Amino acid sequence: MKVKSIVKLGAVAALATVSLAACGTSSSSSKQAKDQTLTWMESSTLPTMDNSLATDVVSGETLNNTGEGLLKFGKNSSTHPGVAKSYTKSKDGKTYTFNLRKSNWSNGDKVTARDFVYGWQRTVNPKTGSQYAYLYADVLNANAIMKGKKAVSTLGIKAVGDYKVKVTLVHPVSYFPTLVAQTAFFPQNKTAVTKYGKKYATNAKDNVYNGPFKLTYWTGTSDNWTLSKNSKYWDAKNVKLDKIKFSAVKDPQTALSQYQSGKLDAIYLSGQQPKNYKNDKDYHARNSSRVTYIELNEKKDSMMRNKKARQALSLVLNRKQFVNKVMDDGSKVATGIVTSGLAIRNGKDFAKEGTIPAAMEHNVAKAQKLWKQALKETGRKSYALTLMADDTAEGKSTTEYVQSQWSKLSNFKVTNSNLPYKTRLSRSASGQFDAVVTLWGADFPDPITDLSLFTSDNTYNNGKWSNKTYDKLINDATTTNANKPAARWQNMVDAQKVLLKDQGIIPVSQSGKPQLVKSKVKGVVYFPVSSNWDFSKAYIANK
Repeated sequence: MKVKSIVKLGAVAALATVSLAACGTSSSSSKQAKDQTLTWMESSTLPTMDNSLATDVVSGETLNNTGEGLLKFGKNSSTHPGVAKSYTKSKDGKTYTFNLRKSNWSNGDKVTARDFVYGWQRTVNPKTGSQYAYLYADVLNANAIMKGKKAVSTLGIKAVGDYKVKVTLVHPVSYFPTLVAQTAFFPQNKTAVTKYGKKYATNAKDNVYNGPFKLTYWTGTSDNWTLSKNSKYWDAKNVKLDKIKFSAVKDPQTALSQYQSGKLDAIYLSGQQPKNYKNDKDYHARNSSRVTYIELNEKKDSMMRNKKARQALSLVLNRKQFVNKVMDDGSKVATGIVTSGLAIRNGKDFAKEGTIPAAMEHNVAKAQKLWKQALKETGRKSYALTLMADDTAEGKSTTEYVQSQWSKLSNFKVTNSNLPYKTRLSRSASGQFDAVVTLWGADFPDPITDLSLFTSDNTYNNGKWSNKTYDKLINDATTTNANKPAARWQNMVDAQKVLLKDQGIIPVSQSGKPQLVKSKVKGVVYFPVSSNWDFSKAYIANK
């Protein structure tokens, strides 16, 4: 079942779809089975359980169910009480005071305001190396701390006793409540971090949890991991599942066989599977706020710094053919880095307002001309690169298609390299690539969650594209015009157009997320924003 609604965040509205697996919304609609164990497929292994370091969907999903922040997402991507039972905002919009409920970590320690102070300070501390630290940019002194110019103790968050957190912002941020619902803003237990040292969050036992579940099996490298009900969670009485067993299954056919044999209750579909099963009663076509795009390493190679070369690599791609013939899973042609339906203002979708059709055009003749010019301008007769992506079915399909298209360009050799998810993430972050297929899902329903990635100093700007006009527009949107909805919106529209016109990245597609879920699975909530899941109200019904 798909439910659509509009969520207002200041002057920006987000069109968010929430899916309840098998349309189950309450235990009263069906009796619960004796065995409350859910088996769930993931396409990649779990990289980390350190919420200061997590950057991926798999880690985010697991952290979202083993931890809890001040607020949490509910239906329609609205925010609801989490550890904070209530909060107030000052008239100038720059000070938030969160009143905490009494809750505990899985080891019995109290979750206090100091855990939030420590967790936030640890994430912005440059020594931690968090790629998500930039999300704190609007918190007082965060930018100076991240640059090593101020002590972490000056961050705009204070503990007022055990159960009150006071946050001071540089300027009003209309979407701030959705930020503190992110895993990067979760509390951290200083005693546990110190005790486990380098082993902290690298396996199931060297960690503590304050969410509805706790991680009870994960070696740090295993393809399987298990969540168990956390009896110390403040709302444990309403958590129905006893266990969730995750399995990373990279081969779609293997996943389907395990689903049919009853070993998995939910799987993701790819290749021809969505077409074959779209009329099945267990089929769910999830919407997604995730974009597939290609980053080109401009720091490493002068060819990738050549605008004509980047434009040629984009122009030669037939995106319609890719989404309709190769993926055929509900994916759409990307119009930019911001997905359609993510943000709407005055009835206008940002994805349409901020696009440049020419940047998504398919024109092989024009691409050939630009490519030849780029070769000449960089003093080359030929060129070769390696295209990196995940070793998943989706990753392999994407690299194979892009390789077939890019190979149409004169004197150009493309070699594909499909690597384990964790390895690909690491190499992307360290700049060890020529070109890489990257997947990014919006973390909150505002265009800035996507656009901020490509400022010159953002750690997620792996290709090192840099544009002063772009940087200024993003800065204006987040500072000068932060509380001026119309001006801020226009800043962001103009910024995406700069990114696309200069082909700073090559957007390819907006992902679909087709899935089969057993009808006995009830109450699982899916959030398109961040492509996340909430299992806290899920249960297994009698057949």
